[in-house]
Parts: sequence; structure tokens; C-alpha cells
Amino acid sequence: MKAVGLLSGGLDSTLAARLMMEQGIEVHAINFTSPFCQCTPKSSCCASVVTAVRQLGDIPLERVSLGEDYLEMIASPRHGYGRGMNPCLDCRIMKIRKAGEYMREIGASFLFTGEVLGQRPMSQHKRALALIDHDSGLGDSTVRPLSAHHFEPTLPEREGWIDRAKLLSIQGRSRKDQIGLAQHMGIADYPCPAGGCLLTDANFAERLREYLQHVVKPRLQDMPFLKTGRHFRLANGDKVIVARDEAEGERLTQLCRPEEYLLTPENFSGPVVLLQGSDIGGAVERLVSYTRKQVDGVMIIECRYLGSSFLITNHAKTPTVHIHNSGI
Repeated sequence: MKAVGLLSGGLDSTLAARLMMEQGIEVHAINFTSPFCQCTPKSSCCASVVTAVRQLGDIPLERVSLGEDYLEMIASPRHGYGRGMNPCLDCRIMKIRKAGEYMREIGASFLFTGEVLGQRPMSQHKRALALIDHDSGLGDSTVRPLSAHHFEPTLPEREGWIDRAKLLSIQGRSRKDQIGLAQHMGIADYPCPAGGCLLTDANFAERLREYLQHVVKPRLQDMPFLKTGRHFRLANGDKVIVARDEAEGERLTQLCRPEEYLLTPENFSGPVVLLQGSDIGGAVERLVSYTRKQVDGVMIIECRYLGSSFLITNHAKTPTVHIHNSGI
């Protein structure tokens, strides 16, 4: 018997996988990443997922990067948001559906998750889980091993593919039962239970909400910009991003696309600024406002645009922007 388990790399999903394996189930893991995973380096899956897979005996792992359809769902979720811009119910439904597609692709018989009844306020109470089961269309094929006894038996339990008596009845936000079970199973290296989704962060949520108000269609390639610097919307609708430190300046330099302006101080110490639009004067004004040390005389700023560069001078005492050798 083969099953697909949603594996986040956290303790609960790792324990759920081990419980299935102890019943002789051939477990295949699926892990989802998104542009808003705080624990995901570059394009690889979270390091904790790699650790979990290793502790489970190097089980097969399918990595899925959520793409444009995920952004469209975030822009207009059917079941709304949490406190931030986190559409937890719609997100879970999408992941279950995609896991179901993978389940059918490899010929597995059911799904399982590490969800615990009552652990998360938005997506893990009974009404929310029932909604997820209904809208995903996979409720009868989705087992929650850690809290199984709080729900009606699913198809795998009724058919005897797994022994319901060996499943658990954990409930609530306490981690005591899971930690004890992990010690019993020899699972030692697992992350803390804190969430790693930027969509729950109030400041980032406001930034994303503002972005969605100004674009017709959200793009994955815009997401790294939202994670970097201070953001300002100018009167004409242009976006200015001001680096907060040297690392962010380097990040903006790497992210800058040919059609965007990158402003870098030449003869004074100040932040790197990226302009998405055409108001160079507005971008210079923001750059100057975040220059800590007062500059006497002329400020020289290098500007990159469309693969070439030119100089901008700004008179510190009587601010006037002059563009030199622009070729624009």
C-alpha cells in the first residue's frame, strides 16, 4: 500500500509519516514551497525537510514550488484571510489538491497530513478541516494520523488499509504529546513550531496588499522586491525601494531589471535606491532623505538603466536634480 504525505519538515508531519511507515505503508513525501517561505533558501526545499526525509529513512520526496496560480489565489481567496494576508484555508485546499494529483500520478491509494485538531486557529478546527475536505474533494482519502480519533473513519481506515486503533487522538496547541512521541521514535532534530510564512507578518502583509492594489496581475518575479528595503509609492504611482543596509543594497543591485533605475551614491555614503517607474527626482529625494551624514556641495549619484549608466548631480543646499550623459 502506497500513500502520499504532506511533509513540511516540522515535527507533526514527520511523526505522521513515521506512524504510517510503522503500519507497513510505502510513504512518498510531498513538500510545498512558496515565495513567502521564510525558511526556504534559494530554490531548494527547506533544510528541515531534508532532515526529516533522512530521519524517515530517505523516503522519496517530491518538491513543488507554488507558482502564478498560487499568487492569483492570494490576491482573491475564496475563504478570506487571517490577521495578515494569509489565506490559510485556500492555501491548504490548493496543497491538498496538488498532493492528490501527485497521489494519482504515482498510483498511491491515499493521502495523510500532520494536522492536529485545534493546533492552528484558522485552519485546524473542525469546521475548517471539514471545509478543506469538502473543497479539495479528497476528504475521504485524507488521513490525519495524529488526531484520527476525533474524526469519522476515512476510506483507508474503513477498508483496513491502515489500523485505526494504532492512530492517535492528539488535540490542542500543547506539544507535549508530540515531543514524547518523538523521543520514543528516536526523532531528535526538528524545528520549533513557529510558523515560517511571511503572509502572517503584519508589515509584509501591508506591503503585499499595497502591491496587489497597483498591479493587474501579480508576478512571481516581483516577490523578492517585496522582501527587501523600505517601500514608497510616489504621487504618480511609481515605486521607490530604499535599501536599509549594505546587504540590501547588494540585493537590490542583483534584483534590478533593465527597465528599472538603480541609483548608487558616488561621492557620499548613502543607500542604494531602486526606482520602478520614471520619476528620477522623486527617487533622488528618497535617497537623500535616508542619507545619514549631511553632504555639503554637490552629491553625485550613478544611475543604471537599460544596460547603461549615467550620472546624476544633486545640490545638497538647494536640491536640484541634473542628469548628465543620460542618452534617454
